[in-house]
Amino acid sequence: MRSKTEAMKFFEYINEDIPFFDVTSELIGEEVKCRAAIVAKQNFTLAGLEECIQFLGIVGINAKQLKKDGEDVKEGEKIAILEGNARDILSIERLMLNIISHASGIATVTKNFVNLCRKVNPKVRVAATRKTLPGLRYLEKKAVKLGGGDTHRMSLSDMILIKDNHIRIIGGVREAIKQAKEKSSLFTKVEIEVNSLEEAIEAAKEGADIIMLDNFTVEEIKETVNKLKELKLREKVLIEVSGRINEENILDYAACDVDIISSGAITHSAKAVDVSLEVFEVLKP
Repeated sequence: MRSKTEAMKFFEYINEDIPFFDVTSELIGEEVKCRAAIVAKQNFTLAGLEECIQFLGIVGINAKQLKKDGEDVKEGEKIAILEGNARDILSIERLMLNIISHASGIATVTKNFVNLCRKVNPKVRVAATRKTLPGLRYLEKKAVKLGGGDTHRMSLSDMILIKDNHIRIIGGVREAIKQAKEKSSLFTKVEIEVNSLEEAIEAAKEGADIIMLDNFTVEEIKETVNKLKELKLREKVLIEVSGRINEENILDYAACDVDIISSGAITHSAKAVDVSLEVFEVLKP
């Protein structure tokens, strides 16, 4: 049901691309139909196709899905077959390809991060952040999930995440956690972002559920985790690390005995994959 709801948003995107009419596609006869394939031009993990299939059905284009979201596809493989009015197919071609290439890029990067981490720390979760494009959060977060990652917070309503600005305004780690415990639901988790070993210890003692070590070096993370173990506090909290983490250094962070690695890069910097739409049969009336 949610995928259909998201597909309905595509009408807003179409209005951006076709505010009046597609002057190029109108060169084609109104009654001409065609068959076309969405084709992978490289290897990647597929995402975004389900919503595209839903949208195609809404606008009257028959679509046969050949691959499922979350599956790995290889260069040259057909992902879906489309059949319908030629004008309509060509008019929405770029929207379909943009959605699939963007979402699949996120799923592919996420799976790569997850596979790298599992080599040194099978328990660690690779998580997204809220660094998503307005209007595309569902598709981007779903792509993370399809790539084997954790969606983290879908919105500000999901959990309490106390950051440095909250701490400055409220007046310290202890007071911020106290306020969170007093004012939140029994079922709401409390996470806090800390900037030092001392703040991490204080947060663990005050009962935070998750401690985010933000922009800590690998050495600082190891020191913090070891100190929490020494104080018998490590098992009481989940440890999340974030900041400046990429494909080149993620293994170093995963090896630090942490529970979560969150990365904005898997959504805001994922390179779009290459897909194309190829008409292979014209069905004239």
